[in-house]
Parts: sequence; C-alpha cells; structure tokens
Amino acid sequence: MTNLVPYLLFPGTAADALEFYRRVFGGELVAHSYAEFGRDDGPADAVAHGMLRGTVTLFAADAGEGEAPFAMSGMLFSLLGAAEPATLREWFAQLGEGGEVLAPLEVREWGDVDGQVIDRFGVRWLIGFQD
Repeated sequence: MTNLVPYLLFPGTAADALEFYRRVFGGELVAHSYAEFGRDDGPADAVAHGMLRGTVTLFAADAGEGEAPFAMSGMLFSLLGAAEPATLREWFAQLGEGGEVLAPLEVREWGDVDGQVIDRFGVRWLIGFQD
C-alpha cells in the first residue's frame, strides 16, 4: 500500500462501522477478532484488525485497553473527485443517514459541487466533484 489510509479505533463499534462503510463504498471487508489474534486486552469478539479495501480503503479496530477511541476534530476525509458524480451523490446520501449534513451537496461559487457530512460514527467527510 503506497497511499495514506486511515486507521480508526472505535469504542466497540468497529464491526458495525466497517459493515456500514462496505455498504456505502463497496469493496472487500476482512476483519479479525481479538481472540483470533490471541489478544486479551479487549473482548474476545471485538475487532482487533479490520480492513475495507476498494475504491475507498480504510482500517478499523475496537480500541483496546489503554487506547483512546477515535474522535475527530479539525480534520475531514476528502473524497473530491474519487468517483463519478452519481456515485459521489449516493455516497453523500448514505453517509448522511443517521449522521449530520453540515453543508449540503451543491454547486459552490467557484463552480464545483461539494458538501460535508458527519456520519453516524463521527467521521467527517468532504465529498465533491466538478459538474
């Protein structure tokens, strides 16, 4: 892997988050439990390492003992031009389900379309394209 890939530590919701992102973005999902990895610093059935690989790639796990869970501030994940406009519109709508639209997906004064949404897991996304 040669590009930046986020690795998110969730507070016991990694399995749900990874499945949500698989439904939104598609791709292949692989997840391993703490028990599979022989770890005892978290619940046996918690996600010790999960990966979604596809157009959007990310890693996620459930935070172990002593690890702070994911909290996002002063940052967003940008998917500007990452897919065709119709796909980006669909991703925006799906990410907004159970989350919060901060700025609707619309044409901006510079001529491009973009918007921001915080999904149900607290991840802030910037989605946009040239129309």
